[in-house]
Amino acid sequence: MKVLKKLLMTAMMVAASVGLTTAQTVQKQVVEEGGTGPFKSEVVGDASCPGFTVYRPQNLKEIVAKQGALPVIVYANGACFNNNVEMRLLLSEVASYGYVAAAIGPYDEADVMAQWRGVLKSAYPETKGDVIMANGEKILPLTPEEKKAREEEQAKQRELAAKAAKKNKKQQAPAVPQFRTYPKMLLEVLDWLTEQNATQGSEYYHCLALDHVAAMGQSCGGAQVLGVAYDPRIKTCVMLNSGIGDMEMMGTTKDNLKNLHTPMFYMIGGPGDIAYANAQKDYERIADNIPVVMLNSKDGHSGTYYEKYGGNYAKAVVKWLDWQLKGQVGQSALFLDDEYLKMKFPEWQGVRKNF
Repeated sequence: MKVLKKLLMTAMMVAASVGLTTAQTVQKQVVEEGGTGPFKSEVVGDASCPGFTVYRPQNLKEIVAKQGALPVIVYANGACFNNNVEMRLLLSEVASYGYVAAAIGPYDEADVMAQWRGVLKSAYPETKGDVIMANGEKILPLTPEEKKAREEEQAKQRELAAKAAKKNKKQQAPAVPQFRTYPKMLLEVLDWLTEQNATQGSEYYHCLALDHVAAMGQSCGGAQVLGVAYDPRIKTCVMLNSGIGDMEMMGTTKDNLKNLHTPMFYMIGGPGDIAYANAQKDYERIADNIPVVMLNSKDGHSGTYYEKYGGNYAKAVVKWLDWQLKGQVGQSALFLDDEYLKMKFPEWQGVRKNF
């Protein structure tokens, strides 16, 4: 009996260390009443995939029974952070239109508005007017006094860091920060979804259209998308405020553009977006056999992700995915018809090639 108990305990410890093999929701929340789409969405933390967060329609099985399997999105975060809270409004909104999105970063119930408040204060998009967050809060640019105080604090922190580095230069190199992520995480979570789709008893069993997959990333996350865009399972890529240009980021360079094999969508914040120049270079360098659309707004690098339901960026993303992954040709007007673009978003500009 003691031997049996010991074997059982060992098996339980091994199972705990590698995680469950079958999807199991352990955390859940609803953002902005589940979005504006026909299928109210939810944000899920899964015990078998603790390093990622899933955005999906509520009552997934019932919806799939009526609509069929749903397309999939794998998403990488701005700054390559291991946290997706800043994109929570957009991802929740997209999921409400019938998508299952798996985002890098563990489930987190942090306040979305608190996350965005500091970002917007420090990187106020001067190219647009008032900045109003989803909760109705108006964000104002830093005053000259606030800017001076921030610069002084940053200088102080740099000085302290330099002293610490000099003191510890003979010590072992510090570990990689926990927030760092890597491109292949997008493929790892796609592997997990593929396994769950084939596993009887899983919450995702026969729920996912794995022949309709998009890779999407914002800023540094876009570099991660380019790093895995060669994968034949990926059918389209969405680059939000991102471009590689002549940079090297997350092991990705302009050479990765040669590996593209799917239609590409760049959603950029105009000249005020730090990704603007790199995105222009990408557009010019993408091969003549790859369809690519680039839209530019006046929202800067922060897009409209802090606005209700992810703002106009979420609307554009839904239209692109509906066209590319669901075959809804009518949604292509935003990307192929200049008059329609001008009517819907008069301040936006668009270019396209290879269509």
